[in-house]
Amino acid sequence: MKSFIYPEMMVHVPLCTSKTPKNILIISNDANQLSNEIKKHDEMSSNIVPCSLDALRDLSDSSYDVVICEMSGDAAVIAHINRVLKEDGQLSITHDSLDEIQNNRILMQVLANYFKVIMPYNLGTGATAILASKEYHPTADIILQRSDMLDDLHYYNCDIHIASFAMPNYIRKEYLGIIKN
Repeated sequence: MKSFIYPEMMVHVPLCTSKTPKNILIISNDANQLSNEIKKHDEMSSNIVPCSLDALRDLSDSSYDVVICEMSGDAAVIAHINRVLKEDGQLSITHDSLDEIQNNRILMQVLANYFKVIMPYNLGTGATAILASKEYHPTADIILQRSDMLDDLHYYNCDIHIASFAMPNYIRKEYLGIIKN
């Protein structure tokens, strides 16, 4: 598997959906690849904050436009992420395989307490992440100019962005009423 696909999809999907992302929080044990992808957005490269789950509770309220989380999200973690996100903030979070329906239903029900839009998307690696947004829709509000003007991308583009949200019918049926789009 190409190692550039995962970080490009985790980063550029939320950053190319958010209107003016300035402050980006990365919750990860190893944020280097994700930070390097964010730096491809010149206007955002100085406001990247990597942190661990333990440090999340010490962050200021409403201070981040986008949170990229590679850690499992229980109700307490999601509540802290919601607290640090701005009112139009977005979260890209890894999760169990979509075949793990019960675990994902629990996560999506917790996310539904805070976000208007909750949509799984394909990371291009066989795995999926969830984009949870308080305001913007990832296919209707994509910033086309930003998504197609980035240099040094190997996988991500505006067509991949939109296509990554397509799900087969058996997935749609399992998550009917839970996915908010």
